[in-house]
Amino acid sequence: MKKAVLAIAALAACTSSAWAQSSVTLYGIVDAAARYYTNTDGASNLAPKQLVPGGMSQSRLGVNVTEDMGGGLKALVNMEHRLNSDTGTVAAADFWRQVWVGLQSNDFGQVRMGRQYNVLFDIYTSTYASFRYSPYIEAFKPEIVMSAGARQSNMVKYLGQVGDVYGEIQVSAGENTVSADKSIGGLLRYNDGTWGAGGAYLQVTDIAGRKMKATTVGASYTSGPLYAHVSWANNKFDAGTGVLQAGFTAGWGFGPQLTAAASSVSTRDMWMTGLTYQLTPQLNLGANYWHTTQAAAVGTGLPDSKADQLAFVADYAFSKRTDAYFEADNTRFSSGGAIRFSNGATSRTGVMVGLRHRF
Repeated sequence: MKKAVLAIAALAACTSSAWAQSSVTLYGIVDAAARYYTNTDGASNLAPKQLVPGGMSQSRLGVNVTEDMGGGLKALVNMEHRLNSDTGTVAAADFWRQVWVGLQSNDFGQVRMGRQYNVLFDIYTSTYASFRYSPYIEAFKPEIVMSAGARQSNMVKYLGQVGDVYGEIQVSAGENTVSADKSIGGLLRYNDGTWGAGGAYLQVTDIAGRKMKATTVGASYTSGPLYAHVSWANNKFDAGTGVLQAGFTAGWGFGPQLTAAASSVSTRDMWMTGLTYQLTPQLNLGANYWHTTQAAAVGTGLPDSKADQLAFVADYAFSKRTDAYFEADNTRFSSGGAIRFSNGATSRTGVMVGLRHRF
């Protein structure tokens, strides 16, 4: 009997020890903003006055799991759900916007498998983000339109670091589905705390074998309260890549567009630059500018399109977790009439005031 009791006690001790080496963290963001648009057609999806479910950040709920297995080896899990804070509904068809499992070694880097952010999104948000305190504006994000959907399913990703140099390689299996998730790409970046620089390349293939190729390079500088960045990005589309073109074009103008070029794009180039200044410990001011040119495919007879976009943000931190913000943005098209908003306008301004809490 004593032996049985001792065995059970030993097993319980081992189990407690194993649990002590694991951690499960619940995290999230709840963001909501009152937003106003000029030059809208009054349609339900573009009413001039809205409560948007994510002004600076999309609202989300996530779980991080880490298990320290000893010897410098860890198991990792991430599950992240995006939600609409204004209605409580699901933000996208994929309930888990990220869901992956991985292994991390102190000597050999990290491997992740599952649906996750692609290398274009990673380089934008880590190396030359739009703003120092928020990598981009959720309600107005031209650079993310250039990132091939920002995520891919069925992905295997390797991440490694040597000193201040970081690298990633991703491969996604298309699995013969209609979604544009077959991909291969990589990134290389440098960051020493003051200077950041890097680039990424991603090729996405649709079910018919037609390709979209994306490239981006850029740099950033951080010194005290000042943060500045500049970058260039290019998307090239094979003829007939309707799924890729429509999906990666829709968000460019931030509202319905009357444009045959949406499914006939040949190339798109975007220059982005901006700066953030921390005026006080609580107050950050930032401005960002995007200049985009878009060429239609040969034979369409459509002229080239241009867009100039500008955004200004003032963010006030009540605490480390809660902040309020004011944002204003403007989009102007120049395209000989080939691309414009659904009510015929070639310009649109957005203004919003929001509140965000991170936990």
